[in-house]
Amino acid sequence: MVSVTINGQTLDVDAGTTVLQAAQGLGIEIPTFCYLKRLPPLASCRMCLVEIEGLRRLQPSCATAVTDGMVVRTDTPLIDETRSSMLDMLLANHPLDCPICDKGGECELQDMVMAYGPGKSRFRDPKRVFHSRDIRLSPVVIMNVNRCIQCQRCVRMCEEVVGAVALGTVEKGMDTAVTGFEGSLASCDQCGNCIEVCPVGALMSFPYRYKARPWDLAETDTVCPHCGTGCQVTVGARKGEFMRVRSKEEHGVNRETLCVRGRFGLDFIEGHDRIKRPMIRRDGVLVPVSWDEAGAYLRRRLAAVENKAAGGIVSPRLPNEVLYQFQKLMRTVFGTNNIDCSSRWSTPFDALGPVMANYTRAPLKEVIGVDRVLVIGGNVTEENPVTEYLLRDAARRRRTGLLMLTTRPSRLDADADVVVRVAPGGEAASLAAVVARLAVAAGEKLTVDALDEMGVTNGGPAGNGSDGPDRLAAALNEGSTVTVLVSVDLLRSSEARASLLQLSNLLQLLRLLGKAPALQILFDRGNQLGAWDMGVAAGALPGLQAIADDTVRAALARNLAAEIRHEPGADLDGMLDLCAAGQMGVLYLVGADPLIAYPDREFVARALGAVDLLIVQDSFLTETAGLAEVVLPAAGYGEEAGSFTNNEGRVQQVRKFREPVFEARGNLAIFDLVAASRGQTLQHSTQVEIFEEIARLIPAYQALTWAGLGADGAFTKAGPTPPAGAFRAPPPVLQASDGLMLVTGNCLFHNGYLSERSEVLNTVANDPYVALSAENAAQLGLSDGDQVVVRSTRGALTARLKVEKAFPKGLVFVPENYRSLRLNSLMRRGEYPCPVEVQKAQAAHEIDASARIWRGA
Repeated sequence: MVSVTINGQTLDVDAGTTVLQAAQGLGIEIPTFCYLKRLPPLASCRMCLVEIEGLRRLQPSCATAVTDGMVVRTDTPLIDETRSSMLDMLLANHPLDCPICDKGGECELQDMVMAYGPGKSRFRDPKRVFHSRDIRLSPVVIMNVNRCIQCQRCVRMCEEVVGAVALGTVEKGMDTAVTGFEGSLASCDQCGNCIEVCPVGALMSFPYRYKARPWDLAETDTVCPHCGTGCQVTVGARKGEFMRVRSKEEHGVNRETLCVRGRFGLDFIEGHDRIKRPMIRRDGVLVPVSWDEAGAYLRRRLAAVENKAAGGIVSPRLPNEVLYQFQKLMRTVFGTNNIDCSSRWSTPFDALGPVMANYTRAPLKEVIGVDRVLVIGGNVTEENPVTEYLLRDAARRRRTGLLMLTTRPSRLDADADVVVRVAPGGEAASLAAVVARLAVAAGEKLTVDALDEMGVTNGGPAGNGSDGPDRLAAALNEGSTVTVLVSVDLLRSSEARASLLQLSNLLQLLRLLGKAPALQILFDRGNQLGAWDMGVAAGALPGLQAIADDTVRAALARNLAAEIRHEPGADLDGMLDLCAAGQMGVLYLVGADPLIAYPDREFVARALGAVDLLIVQDSFLTETAGLAEVVLPAAGYGEEAGSFTNNEGRVQQVRKFREPVFEARGNLAIFDLVAASRGQTLQHSTQVEIFEEIARLIPAYQALTWAGLGADGAFTKAGPTPPAGAFRAPPPVLQASDGLMLVTGNCLFHNGYLSERSEVLNTVANDPYVALSAENAAQLGLSDGDQVVVRSTRGALTARLKVEKAFPKGLVFVPENYRSLRLNSLMRRGEYPCPVEVQKAQAAHEIDASARIWRGA
């Protein structure tokens, strides 16, 4: 620790602390333009100059480290004169167009001039003008370069945090101008972080332009619904109309950053296909009715199917309180454990349980601030962009060794120490190979039986035939602390169970080697961890507690005043099997659209068509809702309050910023209606009451209170470190395929299908595309931009080809986000990755023919 005195106040700080940081710790304001907390100091704006005793010249406080005994002044006449002169120079060429500038009212230059500026300018020359009109750099970013004060925040944010390098500067001195390549942002993520950090109105949001002033907006702090990173956002609305999204520097896992989906993609709530009124099916057609008519119809139909099986699927995009109440409704009112929270995969909870017992509920910044971070599966750049920003910062500034074990390349590969590419579906075998190498390193710490179980005594799994597993194992062994980040891609694969078992092996070995392993999953849905915590699972109760545990089940039954069945229920696959067999009386879907998401469109359409009573509760008229017998319009994002649990295990409030539109009702109110239709009542029907029940019954949430979820939320508690369990045998080595294998996931500009309802995202997103390696494209005689047909044994689709130089041979990627493609028409349940063929679409009639296939014609 070192001691510093600033304006007569003394403070002890850590060595390396800057004068600016020390002053902020004392509540002393020092103005800055170029400084940002998450960027290295630049010291170019000279607004933060201070006097330091013993030094002849003023020093930039943002770049000057404190030394023991240092005495600093921040408010002398010389400093005041210097700040005033700096502002006078900035205003010399700055256009005085505040009345029409979008930044008016929240402009840092305005604030600085009011606080420190000169009474009048000494400059009389004509102002320099770069362009007479604003330049539209992209569909969402527009620039007035004349307002730029050359702070370089935007350029540095783009390069050092986002990693996109879409902005740069030209010329020198007072003629310096920030621009995109050739006046555009073609290689940009369109994240808008440059707009966020711009202190003036040089970079602006085109969708928000000229719509409102800051003082016109009612702003609400809430959580982004798109992925599980859990970024905090501030939504601005005027008279109930959505206007814009911004972020706050001091709050959330994201601080001042957002991705394109979070900043520009919340307008999906204005989707044109909102369900306006309840509907019931009459003579094969959905007919709008009143809520009273819908309730009466439900009573009759639910009574007719009372003696048959029931099941429910709910979206992991909904708040914890809705998810918890849904599982309570199904278990008590319908008397079933047939529940699930994903329409894309069935979770093998017998294998997931040991992995989740190791889950680290802590800030991501701390979790990745270790010696080694291993990323398994997925593409972090496109699935969880803000998580990518933090990983890049850890690799570049904190010297964390980044290790990648993935099928698809990502932008993070450039910052990684080790990159291992695995064949589609080969994660389980590759993990087993890494485990075998680490087991050898553990040596005498493992018994012969344990080595036998892992297949090490016979040489161990071969992996993918490369030295990748050796390099990964060596890097893991060299680190003193290790974090493992796992993509949900592992859950899609038909080898999901084997991958999870090998992941459990890996965590046990790392613990045995003294690496203090941490684990988090990179969920691509806003509340997937919360859904599992709330017990929306066929094989687990709230808190991921075993259904077979009589003590846990009895305690829950007492609190719910109802018996809980002791046998596990059917998961998504099991429920669809019951439907297809004609054994499902009622299937209740809340926010889920399996007809577009489940990886076998033909099967799921047949299964849903065989249900006696299909109830769909949703905000939008989805394809699945089009098959339903009863459709109930529910409040959407921003129309009801609740909480999300993000990937870190952080619980944050999702706040309401407008009333439900048309005749939509809150999800909890609809659950009450459905329970009443069965002649029962659900206890606790408000968000706060349900949250209190959650905090009472779920161990990880105990001691949390609704009022205690402050600006940064509150963390759930991890359970005790599980005892070492049995090691699992490696899976059979998959035979390498010579053909093309299709995988899917999210693209950068979309997440799931909600984002496709965003008009703004649709202006920046690519058209539907098929990504293929350059090697495969050359072999097939294909070029970037060609229209190609992708065929499987089930069907075909047509889209534009995107040649990816970094893609491994044999990999085909099609984003899951485009409803028009009906990608799941190509897939067969239990077969993922999916073997396909790719060829050029020769003529318009061929495109039309494949279009008829994926329309089901």
